[in-house]
Amino acid sequence: MIGRAPAEPRRILGIDPGSRFTGVGLIEVRGDKVTALHHTVIKTAGAEFTERLGIIFNGVRELAATLSPHVAAVETVFVSKNPSSAIKLGQARGAAVCALIDAGVTVAEYAPRAIKQAIVGRGAADKVQVQHMVKILLSLRETPAEDAADALAVALCHHHTEGTLQRMAALQK
Repeated sequence: MIGRAPAEPRRILGIDPGSRFTGVGLIEVRGDKVTALHHTVIKTAGAEFTERLGIIFNGVRELAATLSPHVAAVETVFVSKNPSSAIKLGQARGAAVCALIDAGVTVAEYAPRAIKQAIVGRGAADKVQVQHMVKILLSLRETPAEDAADALAVALCHHHTEGTLQRMAALQK
């Protein structure tokens, strides 16, 4: 049979940064099949803020080294009503991004609304809807924790976006 060779598996690490809970999710893409390989939450609650940043940095760096992703996708900071919270979230996000760069992983960024749009079909979806769709899209037996589901959603968003960009580039040739 003549056809294309099967695509090499591609691992995408999704990160949902937070100063108390940082979600991490790894998916593997083989052709049209997408599988969740790992998901967890890095918990920093109880530590002083600067210690939490170190926990996030070390946790993400260790997971990147262990899981060997080809690329990572990270949710961008949304501006909330509380500027102090937005600054802390930005610092947590920075710790995660620096850990990925330190581990030699290329980083893509996605806005929260874009992630929800890609996974649920509407940018104002709530966390329960995201969890439900991640469970369905990845054929998971159990619903992942909120932050882990959000991280898997970020990885799925990157996969969908990357595929769309590749198809658009092929059309322009």
